[in-house]
Amino acid sequence: MEPEEFDSDVLRQFVLAFKKGKLKPIVKSQPVPKNNKGPVKVVVGKTFDTIVMDPKNDVLIEFYAPWCGHCKKLEPVYTELGKKYKNEKNLVIAKMDATANDVTSDHYKVEGFPTIYFASRDKKNNPIKFEGGDRDLEHLSKFIEEHATKLSRTKEEL
Repeated sequence: MEPEEFDSDVLRQFVLAFKKGKLKPIVKSQPVPKNNKGPVKVVVGKTFDTIVMDPKNDVLIEFYAPWCGHCKKLEPVYTELGKKYKNEKNLVIAKMDATANDVTSDHYKVEGFPTIYFASRDKKNNPIKFEGGDRDLEHLSKFIEEHATKLSRTKEEL
């Protein structure tokens, strides 16, 4: 509840609206980016559902904190990963500042930084957490290719 003015009538109206299920939750969110065309899509609280939960795309999402040393170290690797998969129509590489935005799904638990999940297009409520591997281009690429529902690119020959 974020009222302009507060009195018993405002409270009564709020409680009645709550009982009728007519309230929308307040989502902490940075402004929606005007330009989100880079290799890594920026997700904010207001765009989490439209980007991460989009049933047309697989999504790799990194939840980070701007002050986190591990996150800063991962940034160039994650950008390179986004560039590697930028031509994939059904795969989105995304990141979200979890200190400034609410995650609107309980299936994405963020308990440390960075936290990375892969949300396949057909299992948005059962994302796979990236654990145990090095956070480098090779391991993140392997993680994507292991869980992606449809990649159009051909395997590169060595």
